[in-house]
Amino acid sequence: MSAPIDLYTWPTPNGHKIHIALEELELPYVAHAIDIGAGDQFQPAFLKISPNNKIPAMVDPDGPDGKPMALMESGAMLLYLAEKTGKLMPADQRGRMAVLEWLMFQMGGVGPMLGQNHHFRNYAPEQLPYAIKRYTDETTRLYKVLDARLGESAYLAGADYSIADIATWPWLRYWDKQGQDLPAHRNLQRWFDAIAARPAVIRGLQVLADRSRTKPFTEQEREILFGAGQLDRRS
Repeated sequence: MSAPIDLYTWPTPNGHKIHIALEELELPYVAHAIDIGAGDQFQPAFLKISPNNKIPAMVDPDGPDGKPMALMESGAMLLYLAEKTGKLMPADQRGRMAVLEWLMFQMGGVGPMLGQNHHFRNYAPEQLPYAIKRYTDETTRLYKVLDARLGESAYLAGADYSIADIATWPWLRYWDKQGQDLPAHRNLQRWFDAIAARPAVIRGLQVLADRSRTKPFTEQEREILFGAGQLDRRS
């Protein structure tokens, strides 16, 4: 068995993408907690791996040339893991492009838009009706796009489960906090439930589960995550 991958992570949708992928691929790994509320993401050792100070990041001691490979950005990490193992990504070009298409849809749309939705609905210190409506409406639109696609195929990229599904699924876990009605999207609900029942997904969600947020942000945490604190730490 190869040496375990060092995964620097936190129990967020982006972190869960990689937890789930590693479990699905049965790759050995060690999860290192990066407490983003405490500012661990600004530690010099972490910034060497993730210059954008975002989780997750990882170091594979068994890189493609036999040397350690460090990666940031969850989409790049999913691609790397799929290519490393030859799994969760079709070998044929048409199938591969379908996976990349829906992976980019998640990276460019689902993640950023649902993230802003969560921020303005649940984390912003003041309620801004325009921002809430803007991102809630865009989230609804994206749910409809996903539902329509899943009315055509079992999974996002076609008949087979892939890294495109793994990238997208964690973002829909808290649909109620996004002002959405998941059960109203029959195809999306079917897909969501099928993935939620996968043993590797269940295991992936347990990674650092004891560190999941159950309380509102403190003022210090809010400053680190959203305020001038994140700028001061990069100066």
